[in-house]
Parts: sequence; C-alpha cells; structure tokens
Amino acid sequence: MFDLDALLVLIPLAPFMLGGLAIWTKHQRKTLELQIELAKAQAAVRPAVDDRTEQRLRTLERIITDGRGRDDLAQQIENLRAKQLS
Repeated sequence: MFDLDALLVLIPLAPFMLGGLAIWTKHQRKTLELQIELAKAQAAVRPAVDDRTEQRLRTLERIITDGRGRDDLAQQIENLRAKQLS
C-alpha cells in the first residue's frame, strides 16, 4: 500500500496535520456559534416589525369595514402614513 519512503515522510508530518485539523475544527465551531448568536439576535428583532405590521393591518381593516365616507377614508390613510414616517 504505502512504501517505506512515503511513511518516513508522513509520520513526521502527522502532528502538524493533526494540529491544523484541530485549529480548523475550533474555527468552524466558533463560526457556527457566532451564526447561532446572529440568528437569535435577528429573531429578537423580528417581533417588533411583525407587531407594527399587525397593528397597521388591523387599522386598515377597521378603516375598510367602517362605513364612513371616502373623504374620511383618505384622511385616515394619510394619518397612517404620517404615523409611519414619525
């Protein structure tokens, strides 16, 4: 399978290859931990956006189901836009 010359080269290099593998494995683990932390942080931010969207949707539903005139509807939509910008 391996000749003696190949073994004489590979045996002294084995500790360096294992050390490199250990460093690479540690780096990969740290990278995955950071990705998990980033995902947790992004998940924590999302509910605020979802709550805002849900509140806006409920307001729009109320405007649509309300039986008021078109002028009042336009004013309510403009009020929503002003709220969003502030």
